[in-house]
Formats: sequence, structure tokens, C-alpha cells
Amino acid sequence: MVQRAPTAEEILSTVRGSDRRVTLAKRTVVEVLVRARGHLTAEEITSAVQRLRPEVSPSTVYRILEEFEELNIVVHSHLGQAAAVYHLAGAVHGHLTCEHCKQTIEISAAHFDALSKELQKAYGFQLDRHHVALSGTCARCRDNQRATR
Repeated sequence: MVQRAPTAEEILSTVRGSDRRVTLAKRTVVEVLVRARGHLTAEEITSAVQRLRPEVSPSTVYRILEEFEELNIVVHSHLGQAAAVYHLAGAVHGHLTCEHCKQTIEISAAHFDALSKELQKAYGFQLDRHHVALSGTCARCRDNQRATR
């Protein structure tokens, strides 16, 4: 079952429920995250926030992202060598990132269940499946490589 993304009001309710203030800057970050299609870097979030509210400083956006991560509103992931990306928390998923075209494909975390169990059994290591990103070559780039050989 696909989990729907939270609404802006649900997110702000979470902030209020944690006895934290809902500021204009937080509202704007929420607006950017809710409207986002996919994953955004902190820099992309900051740029979008500043287009709407130029007075919001980058350091404020970073602090808000940290706060939202503490409240499980957002999750950050590391996709290959690129900067960390943020997205609204929801269904746990992993990422496949093409090393050539940089496309990122979201995949069900269920694909990592066996690996997670094996890592726990062999090493006592608990995998954080929100942060899983595998690098490789997507089908389109692989086909392009074959065509040029």
C-alpha cells in the first residue's frame, strides 16, 4: 500500500505537538517540501524558500531541516557522491542512482529485507533503510554503452 504524503497542516500540527513554534520560515520550508517532486538538496530547498521569502537566511533553513529530521518530518539520504537530499518522511524506500546520468530511482525497502537480516546476523549491524543508496548503471545508459561499442 502506498502511503500518501502528509499535508502542510499535518506537518505543522506535528511541530505544534512537539511544543515548538510555527514560524513563517517553517511554514515556507513546509510549503517547499510539500510541493517538491522528488528529493531536494538543502541548497535547492534554501533557494526555493528564498524565492518565496528572501528574508529567510540559509542557516535558518538548515536549522529547520535539522529540527524536522528530529521530529521525523523529513529524512535525508546520500545518493552517491552528490550532496545529501531531503524528502518528507513516509514509506521507507531505497534508492538506485545511475553513475552516468545521475537518475535516481526509488525502490521499495522490501528489496533490502534479506540484506538487512544478513547484516544483522553476520555483523550485528542494523541497516537504516532510509539511507540506502546503491550506485550503478541504469538500463538506458547500459543500452547506450552497448550501442557505442
